[in-house]
Amino acid sequence: MFSRHPPVDDPPPFAHHPVVVKPPERLVYRSDRGRVCPACGWPASECRCASRQQAESEPNPARIVFKLRIERTGRAGKTVTVIDGFPRNAPFAAALAQELKRSCGTGGAFRDDALELQGDLRDRVRELLTRKGYLVKG
Repeated sequence: MFSRHPPVDDPPPFAHHPVVVKPPERLVYRSDRGRVCPACGWPASECRCASRQQAESEPNPARIVFKLRIERTGRAGKTVTVIDGFPRNAPFAAALAQELKRSCGTGGAFRDDALELQGDLRDRVRELLTRKGYLVKG
């Protein structure tokens, strides 16, 4: 039937919501190449990222000096032992961090070229590192 009112365009649904823009999709896997590095777009086995190549290819220096310190700020009063001075060699740093965490019996995280161990473990860490032949300050 006929209506007395002229036809009105209905507003699109959810017109009162702001427009949500999706970020561009990242390619993670290609059937012809396998896994793809999200940073450079090359296959993961042939990654060309400068940071990855530098971290893996830089040799350990002949003399490594570790610096120990305690931090409490920004951690709700919790004490954290920070070990700084790791060389830029990812496999070496990961292996040594794992060994220190296991021998101290505590958790920790590797951030910004420094290892953070939960608790005040300076004496234990100093003993372990000097036994391995590294120079320790702090």
